[in-house]
Amino acid sequence: MTIASFIPSVTGMSAMSHAQQTVAENIANMNTTGYKQNETLFYSLLGSSGLNAGAQSGLHSSRTAIDGVGYYDRTNVSIEGTVQSTGNVFDLAINGNSNAFFSLNDGYGNIYYTRAGDFTKLAQNDVTYLVSQSGLYVQGFASLNGEDQFATTPSDIIIDAPQTIPQKETTQASIIANVPAKDVDSSVYSVRIYSQNYDGANLNMVFNKIEGQENSWNVSFELEDGTAVGNTTEVIFNTDGTIKTPENIDVGITWDDGSTSNVSIDISKMTQYGESSQITNIQQNGFPSGNLVSIGFEKDGVLRAYYSNDSEVSIAKIALTSFAAPENLTPINNTLFEANGETGETYFTEADGVIIPESLESSSVNLEEEFSRMIIVQRAYSLNAQSFTVNNEMLSVLVDLKS
Repeated sequence: MTIASFIPSVTGMSAMSHAQQTVAENIANMNTTGYKQNETLFYSLLGSSGLNAGAQSGLHSSRTAIDGVGYYDRTNVSIEGTVQSTGNVFDLAINGNSNAFFSLNDGYGNIYYTRAGDFTKLAQNDVTYLVSQSGLYVQGFASLNGEDQFATTPSDIIIDAPQTIPQKETTQASIIANVPAKDVDSSVYSVRIYSQNYDGANLNMVFNKIEGQENSWNVSFELEDGTAVGNTTEVIFNTDGTIKTPENIDVGITWDDGSTSNVSIDISKMTQYGESSQITNIQQNGFPSGNLVSIGFEKDGVLRAYYSNDSEVSIAKIALTSFAAPENLTPINNTLFEANGETGETYFTEADGVIIPESLESSSVNLEEEFSRMIIVQRAYSLNAQSFTVNNEMLSVLVDLKS
């Protein structure tokens, strides 16, 4: 009996001790956002020389000597945790695509990947960034024009939205309304319009029946804060009540401050029936100025600013990264990963359909499985310890016999 007889039990105790640490780490992180379960796997340590079949025979077996047990860790990257709502505007969860990760920049050009979407704001040198809880910069595609057109190269998401947005000038309007066919000589329809210098004014379109001409009306315009003149003075309806001519009226406007604008009004769906001047729908393409109300993500992964005038401004779209072999990612701390030569091709994946705003992906640790694994590992450790004790006692007896 030699010292080599202790190797299986010693390596076994070492491996089981490490496995216990892995289980303990999983349990400790069962409430850590985006944590991926880690597990310890085992393999046989094999000697390099063959076994002698007999000292005098000169024959050797092709089997190799088993010298103990080794271990290695594997992070189950592809197992998704459950999604839980948080109500925090910058929290994001990825759901339904295990091969999608948020991209983070450490500020030195090093890119890391995570499923932990508990993001927050960080102000640096008058610039507000979206960052992870550890201060890494979240990557996204910046909006090019405040709308849903985005850069093709990811960069740090900068939360930059004006506190107010100006009014948008009205250039087109449409009216769906009825002009009374009888017993009424005048009818007024009002459209709220906007210009670069005026944050809303009522443009009144006044219908006055032309005496002696059936289904014909003179149209004039009245405007708060200015004057308005249309390119036509007469509107004619068909006998069936539909509009005959014209279908559009271009209105030239001179505002009190001297500025000018033009509004094209679509009246093609106006009618002339009965006695009611009912207005069904009025639309125009301008809007008033607005104040910033909130900023948040939507399900398409776009960070948007929302204003009191119901306008939206796109800021950036979250960048999601996928890999040819995501299971080969190098874990930094089981919530943060790094690409390597074995992860294969890296590509961006579409965020729409897999992003859940104001939510987080929980840890993938299953507590029942961890306790079951703990019992098995503890039992294996005890058996290796007993084996070590028996070997030690036998070696002691052998030493006593030789002395």
